[in-house]
Amino acid sequence: MSPPVEYARSGEVSVAYQVVGEGLVDLVLVEGAFTNRHVMWELPSSRRFYERLASFSRVIVFDKRGMGLSDRVPAGTLEERMDDVRAVMDAVGSERAAVYGASEGGPLSLLFAAAHPERTVALILAGAEVKEETTEDWPWGEGTREHHEEYMRLIPERWNKAPASLASFMPSRGDDPELIEWYTRLKVQSASPASAAAFSDMAFGIDVRHVVPTIHTPTLILHAVDDQVCHVENARFLARTIPHARFVELSGGDHAMWGDQEDAALAEIREFLTGVREAPEPDRVLATVLFTDLVGSTERARELGDRRWTELLEAHHAAVRRELARFSGREIDTAGDGFLAAFDGPARAIRCGRAVIDALGGLGLQVRSGVHTGECEVVGDKLAGLAVHIGARVAAEAAPGDVLVSSTVRDLIAGSGIKLVDRGLHELKGVEGPRRLYAVA
Repeated sequence: MSPPVEYARSGEVSVAYQVVGEGLVDLVLVEGAFTNRHVMWELPSSRRFYERLASFSRVIVFDKRGMGLSDRVPAGTLEERMDDVRAVMDAVGSERAAVYGASEGGPLSLLFAAAHPERTVALILAGAEVKEETTEDWPWGEGTREHHEEYMRLIPERWNKAPASLASFMPSRGDDPELIEWYTRLKVQSASPASAAAFSDMAFGIDVRHVVPTIHTPTLILHAVDDQVCHVENARFLARTIPHARFVELSGGDHAMWGDQEDAALAEIREFLTGVREAPEPDRVLATVLFTDLVGSTERARELGDRRWTELLEAHHAAVRRELARFSGREIDTAGDGFLAAFDGPARAIRCGRAVIDALGGLGLQVRSGVHTGECEVVGDKLAGLAVHIGARVAAEAAPGDVLVSSTVRDLIAGSGIKLVDRGLHELKGVEGPRRLYAVA
């Protein structure tokens, strides 16, 4: 679940922020153009990146002024936005922090490190821009003035549409329906078309080449060599201009560090901030995971309207939690209309899954469930690892009203009296080799 949203006061502007983790190093994330503190946590890969950073640092994230959950005011100048960073640090009691500038957040982070070296213990630049406009003396921008004006002209009619640029932003997942839906929602909930246009116009005019030589803070630069959003020459310029900067050129083309080079990027960041490259071996435990997922929730929400759907969703959550308590299950996570729960044995998980389906049937809701048993990584009060991933994929293969289980579960419930029906071999996304699945009769 998303951490609580708090507000820092920067002059007359309220800036929304979140804090996660309790590491010895404070890490302020100055993210790219568009964010919404709630929506950023809804995408599993984005959420996992925050959580992995939080395993060795205290992560401080915020929505820039005019964006997301912060006050919808004009985007402001770099100086005003730098004040916002300082206000958030003051609000959380951070005297000195490492500042992480991603994409459009790079120029703001560079300026902050240059102007406030006493508060910047380190600087991390990830896919960071130097100058957006392509000019004769800067051929590595994102486009010419004519290209930018055409983009600005099209913002009003395209803002609530699936972005055509996603294949450039995240080529490893550009055709992923989940990512497309999330990114479209992120844009709409980050800014209106008018404020997005104003922000984009402001960002297009930024040029921090004159700031870069004044940086004397220890700096790590990460950039994908085939990044199609921000040319890698931006990073190479930073690397040869910032004294003693460490530059790591990542393979691939994903602009965001939570893309295909996440592991490599996190290893570099961890070593840079802590001196230790590898994470400590996580605690591991054998657990049975149960995933539940509402069927046709989007259509029902559209049919019922926001108020009635919210009421029905609250009844759904209450019903699932009653059954979890009844069968000694532990709620691990919930996202929208699905639950992840853990049990100490597969028979209880199966019976709970069946009970949830029956209980929600009384509300007129259809549910699918998946159960798998395996060794899980224990990360705080969460579970992670391949076993959790398999459980999610098993649930995705279930038909409405089904509790679908893996062959591992089948082998562990001998003598329970639970009868299973062979549903054949299935290719589970992200899992090597076909897996035989069984439905509870």
